[in-house]
Amino acid sequence: MSAVRPQILVIDDEPQIHRFLSPALDAAGYDAKRADSGQEGLRGIALWSPDAVVLDLGLPDMDGKEVLRRAREFYDGPIIILSARDREAEKIAALDLGANDYVEKPFGVGELLARIRAGLRQGALRPVASGVVTAGEVSIDLDRRLVTRGQERLKLRPKEYDVLSYLARNAGKVVSHADLLTAIWGRAHADDIQYLRVVVGQLRHKIESDPAHPMLLVTEAGIGYRLDQV
Repeated sequence: MSAVRPQILVIDDEPQIHRFLSPALDAAGYDAKRADSGQEGLRGIALWSPDAVVLDLGLPDMDGKEVLRRAREFYDGPIIILSARDREAEKIAALDLGANDYVEKPFGVGELLARIRAGLRQGALRPVASGVVTAGEVSIDLDRRLVTRGQERLKLRPKEYDVLSYLARNAGKVVSHADLLTAIWGRAHADDIQYLRVVVGQLRHKIESDPAHPMLLVTEAGIGYRLDQV
């Protein structure tokens, strides 16, 4: 019996992208699924629960970032943005909403396949520690993906939760910028410290009593961050 081929859902309204990518994915050992709009893509994610998603931002019925936001409400697999939008603000917004990686059009198929492989590895290697970690008044329930501060349930964006939960699994230890970026955004973004700084800043406004003088999410200058259980 042949092994089950990982499913990759490509959400893009350009027929030439599908004509180009489908045979390339097939040759690489993947089962390529197709969606031509945001709504069709969301239905496909819910129906197939693919191993990874390749998502264009310029869709005919809704912005790809909205597809990303909705998908992250129920899907935790790798999502790789494939877009002609090359502004840094667009990249940061997509990554902050939960994208694992960002590839600009025009692109090389070899690069995209490498990013897909990295995303699949990243999901497989993510720490699976469970339980509740506390830091001051903040509790991180790793089983339920629930973060509270006192009696208040905190609403965290996907990347905010990913950073906080990774630090919680290593509570009291310094985690380097490169380790955090590789674990959460992928190896291709190991040097993109600005992504991490933006998310850490957002997190501090939600979990710290005084974000300007953080006591829980502590910076180790030039190295990384530590979650203190004070």
